Amino acid sequence: MEDYLIRECKENDLPELVELCAKHAAHEKAEYQKDGKLEGLKEGIFGQPKKLHCWVIEVEGKVEGYASYTIDFSTWDAAPFLYMDCLYINESQRGKGIGKDLMKKIQQVAQEKNCVNIQWQTPEFNVRAIKFYVGIGGLGKQKMRFFMDPHEVSQF
Repeated sequence: MEDYLIRECKENDLPELVELCAKHAAHEKAEYQKDGKLEGLKEGIFGQPKKLHCWVIEVEGKVEGYASYTIDFSTWDAAPFLYMDCLYINESQRGKGIGKDLMKKIQQVAQEKNCVNIQWQTPEFNVRAIKFYVGIGGLGKQKMRFFMDPHEVSQF
């Protein structure tokens, strides 16, 4: 088994994080433009107020994956919840227990922050991820996620 370190993202990790985000987007068959992402991630992770928490997985000095999350508030539950925005590990590092360790860390943060639950999503076609999430006790909920560009003229 290879040794790895799960640690807070540092500012000098951002170029590698942008590359991992591009790989993650490609894996999920989504479009991704790198322009402005380094600056945006820098502001989100290191700005004040902090908008995004991010860990990276380091293997032999190289960043091989990441997980990011926010603490949000549920109207229905009238309580905070942890939203895991991303979890991505390079293919060469999958199946080594890193994902389980990341989820344990996510769970620990959610407990410390008194969150009512942890939420995340993955595309329906990502069978390997779904199997992993179900295997660690995740429950799927069928919903459709919508997106709207706030800068486009709307018809409503």
